[in-house]
Amino acid sequence: MAELTSIRERVKAKPADTLVQAYYRQSVPRALEQAFTHEMQVHLAHAVMLAEREIVSRASIARILRAVLDLADAGPSALDVDYSQEDLYSYVERHLIAAIGSEDGGRLHTGRSRNDLNVTTWRMALRQSLIEAMEALCALRQSLLARAEAHAETVMPGYTHSQHAQPITFGYYCEAAAAILARDFLRLEGALAHVDLCPLGAGALATTGFPIDRQMTARLLGFRGLVENAYDAVSSRDDIHEAASALAVCMTNVSRVAVDFQAWNMREHGFIELGDAYSSVSSIMPQKKNPQALEHTKAAAGTVTGALVAALSMSKNTSLSDTNDGVTAPNKPVMEAASVTRDALLLMAGVVDTLTVHERTMLQAAEDGFGTATELADVIVRATGLPFRTAHGIVARTVSAALDRGLRAAEITADDIAAASEGITAERVLLDPAIVAEALDAARNIHVRTVSGGPAPELVRAAARRGAERLAADRQKIRDVKGRVEEAGAQLKRKVESLLAASGTG
Repeated sequence: MAELTSIRERVKAKPADTLVQAYYRQSVPRALEQAFTHEMQVHLAHAVMLAEREIVSRASIARILRAVLDLADAGPSALDVDYSQEDLYSYVERHLIAAIGSEDGGRLHTGRSRNDLNVTTWRMALRQSLIEAMEALCALRQSLLARAEAHAETVMPGYTHSQHAQPITFGYYCEAAAAILARDFLRLEGALAHVDLCPLGAGALATTGFPIDRQMTARLLGFRGLVENAYDAVSSRDDIHEAASALAVCMTNVSRVAVDFQAWNMREHGFIELGDAYSSVSSIMPQKKNPQALEHTKAAAGTVTGALVAALSMSKNTSLSDTNDGVTAPNKPVMEAASVTRDALLLMAGVVDTLTVHERTMLQAAEDGFGTATELADVIVRATGLPFRTAHGIVARTVSAALDRGLRAAEITADDIAAASEGITAERVLLDPAIVAEALDAARNIHVRTVSGGPAPELVRAAARRGAERLAADRQKIRDVKGRVEEAGAQLKRKVESLLAASGTG
C-alpha cells in the first residue's frame, strides 16, 4: 500500500509531458463544455445517497453540496485548469478540497471511481444529445408529411437506375422518405434506451464495500434503470456504438434525399427550387444559386459515418475493461455526430418547408419520359390475355419506334402497337384507341395504382395521416423521457435543499 501511495504521489507531483498536455488541452475543454452540468448532477446525487445511506455524515455532505452548488453556479470557468490532469473530475475535486478542505471535500468520492463517474456523466450527455437529434428528426418528418399531403396529386417521374421508370407523385416520394425516417426514429429510440441506463456505483469495475444504493442515484439522475453488472458498466461502450450506428443510418437516408433534391433543383430538371435562405450565391457568377444546405447535409452524413467508424475502431482492439481508447475516446466523435445530425435534420426540415415545387415541369417530364410504358403493357395483358413478357416485348418495340420518330409517349397510337406486334404475336394486337390513350396518361397511371402502398392520391393521403399519428406518438415518447429526467432533477433539487436546510446552510 505504501508503494502504491508513493507511485500515486510521484505521478501527481511530476508535470505531464508536453505532448500529453496537448492531448489534455483537447479533451478537458470538451468535457467542460459538454459534461460539466451533468457531472455536477452526478456529484449532487451521489452526495445525497451517501447522506441517506449514512455513509458520510450529513454535516459533511451539506458542506459538499453547498460547494458543488456554488461551483455549478459559477460554471466551469471557476475551475483552475492547468492541463496537468486528464479529466474534469480531477479539477472538480481539487476545487472542492480548496474550497472546503480535504476533511469534507475528500469525502465526495467515497464509494465510487472516476470510471463509473465518467461513463455516467457521458451517458447523460449522450442521452440529451440523442433526444435533441430525435426531436429534429421529428421536425423533418413533419415537413415531409405535410408535403406528402399537399402534393399527393403532383405527378412526376419516378426513377430507377437514374432513368425514368414509372410516374409517381412528389407527395408519394415525400411519404416514402417520411416512412424511412420513422424507422430511423425507432433505431434512435432503441439506442437511447440502451444509453439511458445508469453505471454509477460500479466503481472501478467491482462495485464497492460501502453500502451504497445504486437504484437511488439512478432514479435521481433520471435513468430508466441500471447497467447492473459493474464490470459491464465501466467496460462496455456498445451504447455509444449503437447510437453512432443509428445516427449514421439516419444521416445516410437523409443524404440520399438531399442527392435527389440537388438533382431536381438543377436547371436541367427544374422540378423544385430551394428557398433563398437555404441557398448561396457565387462570388463571381451573379446568376448562380447554389444549393448550400443540401451540400452541407451530404457532408454532414460523411462526418457521421466517419464517427461510427472511428468509435468502432477505437474500441475493437481494446480489452474488455476501462480504457481510455476503448471507453473514453469514442465520446468525442459520437457526441459530435449527434450534434451534426441534429443540425442537419433541422436544416433539411427548413429546406422541405421552403422549397418551391414546379408542378407543371414535373408533369411534363413524366409525360415525356415514357414512364407509362409499364401500364401500357399491363393494358395489353388485360385486354388480350397475352403473357406479360410478350406484352413487354411489344411495348419495348413500340417505344423504340416512337423514339426513332421523335414522338412523345402520349402520341403513341393503337396502330403503332399493332405494327409493333407483327412478328411477335400470331395476329396483330388491336386495342381500343381510348384505352391506349388512358394507359399513356401519366396522371391516370397514378390513380389506377390503388394496391396497398401505391401512389394513388387517396392512399398517399391516408399514409400521410397515419404517419402524422405515428409522429405524434413518437413525440410523446420523447416528452415522456424528458419528463422523467426533469422530474428526477426536481426531486434531486428537493433532496439537496432538504439536506441543506436541515444542516442550517440552505
